[in-house]
Amino acid sequence: MPTISLRPGTPDDDNRDYLPEALKQSDVVVNENGNNSQPYPPRLEEHTEALLDDEPDTWFLYIPESYRPEQPTPLVVSVHGGMMTGWGQAVYTSWTMIAEREGFIVLFPNAHSRRIWLLDIPADQIDQVTAENDSGVFMNRPPEDADDNRDLRLIRTLIERLQRSHNVDPERVYMQGMSLGDAMTDQFTRYFGNLLAGAAGSGGPTAPALLFDDDGSPRNRAGAVPVWQTRLELDAVPPHYAASTHDVIAAHRSYWLSINQAKPLPRLAIRGSDNFAFYDGELSPVVFRDVKNRDHGQTLDDAELVWSYLFSGTRRLPDGRVEITEPRRPRSGDAVSIAVAAGRQKAWARQSIVDMHSGAFSWETRKYHGLGGKTETRRTMVYVPVGFIAEVFGASIERAPGIARLRWPLGPVLEVARGSAAALVDGDVTAMLAETTERDQELFLPLEWVAQNLLGLRATACDGVVYVTDHHAELSTNMAALIDDLLA
Repeated sequence: MPTISLRPGTPDDDNRDYLPEALKQSDVVVNENGNNSQPYPPRLEEHTEALLDDEPDTWFLYIPESYRPEQPTPLVVSVHGGMMTGWGQAVYTSWTMIAEREGFIVLFPNAHSRRIWLLDIPADQIDQVTAENDSGVFMNRPPEDADDNRDLRLIRTLIERLQRSHNVDPERVYMQGMSLGDAMTDQFTRYFGNLLAGAAGSGGPTAPALLFDDDGSPRNRAGAVPVWQTRLELDAVPPHYAASTHDVIAAHRSYWLSINQAKPLPRLAIRGSDNFAFYDGELSPVVFRDVKNRDHGQTLDDAELVWSYLFSGTRRLPDGRVEITEPRRPRSGDAVSIAVAAGRQKAWARQSIVDMHSGAFSWETRKYHGLGGKTETRRTMVYVPVGFIAEVFGASIERAPGIARLRWPLGPVLEVARGSAAALVDGDVTAMLAETTERDQELFLPLEWVAQNLLGLRATACDGVVYVTDHHAELSTNMAALIDDLLA
């Protein structure tokens, strides 16, 4: 298999354009906390032709060096964001690099009008969202019938054209988009997903009003499709969605879990800044990814992750069913995966939900001496019952009034006492993050301290949720919300 080579670029850190025209056919690159670019791919071909009517359309095509006409070849359609172009999507992703290694074709179409995809808009918002303004950032007015949507027709026509001009494998056609292109990919998938073996997007969840009828039933005419959703922790949904970012993201995820008949519990994996929830489906899988500390856009490795975890293991059979095989990277959860949320009695352990019998809660360490009666919070932690700690980490437990001793078969002996910020670890006095507390005749400890200071594990916290694993991990806002919803 061919290998990937990186090409050096010339950074342009002074630009403030959403899509700097200097990137086209050059080695100039830009980087921000949402999008990063690669130098313009030398094999990227530009095509312009009137395909649907008298008006010309433009698209960009990447054919890998390894392409052989006699060999059925996968096709990825990658859809640009609003105010961008097909070539912009090519440089703001790594699809061309992955195509060289894996041997597939990539199509980067341009939106027909104003670099804005023709998207469905809730009926009560059409006038507001399509109103022209001086900024030029407004939506094109959509037709009532999806079959009359020119951009949807264009993408279908380009796929059919490539299947005639190149040996495109009809069982391995995939689609991915960013921002407005994410919403366009989702729209295409809801109407014509039967043509795809997988769909993915970053940074553009669809408005719930377009996904569900008034009775809550999902609107869909194409059926199940393997789906990938990348969300960015610092991103926000458009104000005309009239819903919180959390509710929009949760509804969009719920929609595809329903369509794909997914199992309710995912496998969780947090690897560095990447927060994954892998859902198996009776019909198709769903992958949710949230990226810690990233703004609106897509990461330069999004294509790599989408291909390796999902697209490489899916195929649309001639009878319409989706065949799922082992992808390039297995969709496995973390070997150590423990999570708790303040206010929840349930916890996450062994990739399942368990009952702690007593609810977790937030506890603050405070400074108040010398502050004239005021207090300052120094740290907020999530406390859990010592019985849960013993159970989930494999320790035996001995209890006495106000005291608990936990013994690990091959590890330490821990003794804690109500109201004491000291613990005995193998008989040595050790300061904890805060004192042991007691509620309903049960002692509680800060989970972070036990995991990190006592057992040598990693703990990461966000929005009242703590996740424990055995490697570096950064829990993100949207994954914390997902875990909290699971434990509710």
